[in-house]
Amino acid sequence: MADLKERAPQRLNKRPEEDVGPPVVEIRKLWTRFGRTVVHQDLNLDIYAGEILTIVGGSGTGKTVLLRQMLGLERPSEGCVKVFGEDISQADPEHLQHMRNHWGMLFQQGALYSALSVFDNIAFPMRELRALPEDVIRDAVLLKMDMVGLGPEHANKMPSDLSGGMVKRAALARALALEPRLLFLDEPTAGLDPDLSDAFVSLIQTLHSELKLTVVMVTHDLDTLFALSSRIAVLAEKHVLAVGPACDVLRVQHPFIKHFFLGPRGQRALEVLEERHAQNESED
Repeated sequence: MADLKERAPQRLNKRPEEDVGPPVVEIRKLWTRFGRTVVHQDLNLDIYAGEILTIVGGSGTGKTVLLRQMLGLERPSEGCVKVFGEDISQADPEHLQHMRNHWGMLFQQGALYSALSVFDNIAFPMRELRALPEDVIRDAVLLKMDMVGLGPEHANKMPSDLSGGMVKRAALARALALEPRLLFLDEPTAGLDPDLSDAFVSLIQTLHSELKLTVVMVTHDLDTLFALSSRIAVLAEKHVLAVGPACDVLRVQHPFIKHFFLGPRGQRALEVLEERHAQNESED
C-alpha cells in the first residue's frame, strides 16, 4: 500500500489567497471522449473573479477543447460546465447566445472577418444585438480601438493591410466590444516577435486591471505565462494535475512540469520574471 501511495501522482489544488467568492467558471466531473479516446476524465476546475488563469499541458491534453467547452462551442461527454452559475453544457442555443454577450474571445490567429474593415469587425458584435443606434456604435468602436492602442486612421483598413500585432489588437478590441466580464485568450502572443509580444502582454495587464476582467488563457509561451498568470492549471493524465500560483506549481514533482517549466526555456523565462520583480521592488 505504501508503494502505491508513493507512485500516485502528486496533486495541487490551491485557491486564490484572497476571498473572491464563488467561482466564475466551475467545471465538475467533466469527461471528453472522441470515439474510444478519452481526453478528459473526471476533470474539475474552478476559475475565480478577477484572476488570470492560464491552462497548460502537453500535446493531446485537450487545452483548446476545454476552452471551447467553457465557451459552449463544444459539449462535454459527461459532467457540467457552469459559467456565472449557469450550466452552459445544458443551455439551449438562444440562451447560450445571450450568455456569450458576457464574455469575449481572442482566437489564436485573430479570426477577423477578411471581407470587413477593422471598424466593421469591431462593430460586428454590437450590430448583432440590433439594439444600438449607429452613432453609438461608432463612438464605442473608436473607444475600443483607443483602448487597445489602434488609432482611428486604422478604422477603414482591411485585415490584410494589418501587421500581426495590429491584427491581435483589432481582434482584442472586438473581444471587448460588449464589455465582457470574462475574457478568453487562445495563444495571445503566438506569431509575435519579442518586442510586440511584450507590448501585447503589457496591454492585457492594463486592460485586466482597468476593466476588472476575469481572464482564461491558453499559452505555450512561458514569458507570457509567467508575466500574466495569477494561477496556472496543468493538464496531465486526463485531469487537472495542479492548479495554483507559479511558485507552487513548480514544486509539484511530475515529468511534464519538470520538462515544461524547468527546461532551458523555462529557466530563461524565470530569470526574466525574477529580474522584473527585482526592478519593480526597487521602483517601489
